This record gives sequence, structure tokens and C-alpha cells, in this order.
Amino acid sequence: MPFRLSILDKCPRQPEETGQQALQNSLALARLAEQAGFYRYWIAEHHNTPALASPSPEIVLAWLAAHTKTLRLGTGGIMLQHYSPYKVAENIHLLAAIAPGRIDLGVGKAPGGLPASTRALQGETPGQHGSFAQQLTDVNRYLTQGHPGLQATPLPAVTPPRFLLGASLESAELANAVGWNFVFAAHLNGDDQQLAKVADFWQQQTQRPTLVAVQVVIAGDRSQANALAASLETWQLVLENGQRVNLASSQQAHTFAKQAASGIVSLERKYPTVIAGSGDEVFDRLLQLHHRYQIDEFIIDLPITDPTHRQQALTRLAAARQAAHRVSNLSLVSGVTS
Repeated sequence: MPFRLSILDKCPRQPEETGQQALQNSLALARLAEQAGFYRYWIAEHHNTPALASPSPEIVLAWLAAHTKTLRLGTGGIMLQHYSPYKVAENIHLLAAIAPGRIDLGVGKAPGGLPASTRALQGETPGQHGSFAQQLTDVNRYLTQGHPGLQATPLPAVTPPRFLLGASLESAELANAVGWNFVFAAHLNGDDQQLAKVADFWQQQTQRPTLVAVQVVIAGDRSQANALAASLETWQLVLENGQRVNLASSQQAHTFAKQAASGIVSLERKYPTVIAGSGDEVFDRLLQLHHRYQIDEFIIDLPITDPTHRQQALTRLAAARQAAHRVSNLSLVSGVTS
């Protein structure tokens, strides 16, 4: 097929589940993704969030690597502002030694949590590792040539590819400047004009593939999918201190403002950008986006957290891709023999 399909997993936990059960659900989904021919399986990072069970993607990836064989595994992404670039490089090299040729490093700029968890992670000296651009440069150095007298060991046989996750042209420019791959977070920024601008910049400036993350809701038919999509919430919070963040509920937004000790300038519910429909309808929409923006790979975020629904959604999308592949092959055969 003309584009790859991959999965971004936030390791959601249902209210009645333990963290162990939530992680077992993610393992089951990863195995299913491998069987269905998905290319990558990335784990996101979130802190102090009872509904999500993965504050440390690297640990989850080591576990998934032991239970899969061919699936690429990656961080989607490590929230770099919290950590030493050297330690990030060590962890990724260690994973790449465990699963050679199967590990991706993805990093992001967001905190992955509320201000209280950010303070707990960074201590009393936030920003001690420098600007985000400097941290990215440092990680890159440790992963490539290293530093005089200092290497991120063990050095793997295959250096993991590096990805910056972002939702703006500025992030794409930074990724290009340091020689990284870039994933445009269309599930966070659904502005078609911004996507077009980023894709055009990326394809003009580099030969690296165009990757886009999208939110997908798949059900038996479009009406069911639309009803599920309508239940999703995103609240955009703007604070007096200049912070602008997207959160999952108004309650979470008020908690964020309280922990940040800043007044609220505005709080507005936004309807997230979601591709919803049957498996065939969603695949057709992805195919349209592929043709319009020359997208090489879609990173699929499944925002409906019920584990059975997630498995069904993945299976339906895989079946739609397989059906489209059969039709494409029949058309090629027909063209050759006619």
C-alpha cells in the first residue's frame, strides 16, 4: 500500500481496572498490531494521571520487545524537558541493544502532566538542562558521536532513528535543523492549512518521510463512530502566565491553573479533530490525506479507551487496508492482461 500504518498507545486504564490490567491490554493490542501488519507501536508518556498507565515508555517498550518479534517499538514520546539528555540516550541505546533494529526514539516538548508532576520530576531547578532545542542537540550528540570521554553505553549495533513530535512549523524546522525525522501531531492541531504548510516545508527541505499522527474512531458504521467521537472532550486553557495547554476536562483545566498558581484568561471546549467512520470509511479518508499531502505514514491514536473497542478498531482498519490492497492488485492484474 502507498502508506504505512502505525499505532500510538497511551496505555489507558478503565476505572475498574488495575494498572497491571491496563498494561496487559496494551500488550494484547501490540501483539494484534504485529499480526495485522502495522509498522510501529509507540508508547506515550503521561504523569500523575490515573486514567493512563505509562509514565515511563522505555520500561514498557522493554517488556513489549520481549513479547513481540517484528514490530518496531518506540517512545511517542519522551517528554524531554524533564530529563538529562545523556540519560535519555543511555536508555534508548540499551533498548536498541535488547531489540536490535526495532527501536525508535521519539521526543516531545509537552510536560505530559500537570504542574505538580512537572515540579516533582524537575525538582526546584526547572530548565536546568537548557532550552528544548539545546536538549535535542545534546541527545543527538550522545546518540551519534558522543562526547569526549563520555559515551551512552551500551553502543547498539543499529542506531535508533530519531523523531521529534510537534504540532507547528517551528517544530518541523527544529527537527530539520538537527537532522531528525518529524511527526506532525494532527491529533492535537487539526488545522488543515498548518498541515499543508508543514508538509510542504518538510518535502521541500528533506528527503525524509512525511509522518502524521491522527485520532481515529472506528465502529460498525458512521453513526456509531460519530456518537463515540462526540463523547471526546478537549479543553483549551490559557493562563495569565502565558501558558496555553489542551486538557481532557474542565476539572483538569482548573486543577492545572491551581497548581500553576496562575489565573485563567480563557477556558474553551474544543472538539478534537477525529477521523470517524467504519473501517473502510476511515481508510478511504487516510488515502485521501495521503494523496493530498503526500503522507508516507500515519501514526494512529485510538482515543476510545475501552480495550475491546480498541482491538475491534485496529482489526477493522487492518481489514479495510487488506481489502483495498486486494482491489489494487486486481486492478494491476486487469491492466496487465487487458
